Amino acid sequence: MLRSVVRSVARLSVPGSRSCSNASDKLVITEVNDKTGYATVTLNRPPVNSLNLELLTALSNTLDDLLNNKSRGMILTSSSKTVFSAGLDIMEMYKPKQERMKQFWTTLQDVWFKLYGSPFPTVAVINGHSPAGGCLLAMCCEYRVMLPNFSIGLNETQLGIVAPTWFQATMRNTLSRRDAELALTLGTLFNTEEALKVGLIDEIAASKEEGIAKATSFLDRFKKISPQARSMTKQALRSKDIMELEDNRSQDVDLFVYAVTQPKVQKGLEMYLEALKQKAAK
Repeated sequence: MLRSVVRSVARLSVPGSRSCSNASDKLVITEVNDKTGYATVTLNRPPVNSLNLELLTALSNTLDDLLNNKSRGMILTSSSKTVFSAGLDIMEMYKPKQERMKQFWTTLQDVWFKLYGSPFPTVAVINGHSPAGGCLLAMCCEYRVMLPNFSIGLNETQLGIVAPTWFQATMRNTLSRRDAELALTLGTLFNTEEALKVGLIDEIAASKEEGIAKATSFLDRFKKISPQARSMTKQALRSKDIMELEDNRSQDVDLFVYAVTQPKVQKGLEMYLEALKQKAAK
């Protein structure tokens, strides 16, 4: 799928700052800066950008559009002031319809392939909490700028579940292997300062606007770098992780379906949802 995705990155050709979101889709808002040619992609599913099938599909389509338009770079952020993404939508897994559940997981795989293996440079401006799947999206990007007083991490073990191997591979690509092992087994959620210290993020910004500016500065570093050489180098570094999932996509879907449909898992999801309802009622 992405083995042949190594392509040159060129400036977007349509002049003027404009929105590139699909007319029928506002779950993801895309705006291209007329001066830099960089696309800012904003997750827009209030209140917490939980990743359901529809949001993942919109993000997947957006990444296709950027690739087809030979994007010069992408900044991923959130319309929420407190949450980047709360991760996978639990309602996609609680009492699921099997066909939709398979489509949901396959689409999540697609998003990971396209974001983790994108030929254009990517930055996450993490302007809110980013647990689990939200952390995955951020780690898929090559550079991460985070605002203060938020948390980020793959906290699956705290919920009694195991992060898929490709989630783990993404964290190993971000942290040292030892730090990744500790973070994954403990299900650690790092605060902003801790995330910077361990290398989960690259910079801290006081505001979203400053975060966008820092992201732009990172993307500007590639102005004098051959887009093809940059892309091919990134692909070489990440190809092992990508090919491993490519070779095991169907098995990964089957494993997800099996795990989610276990009675103990469904009971755990039910208890978690009930706890959320009680918390909201207070």
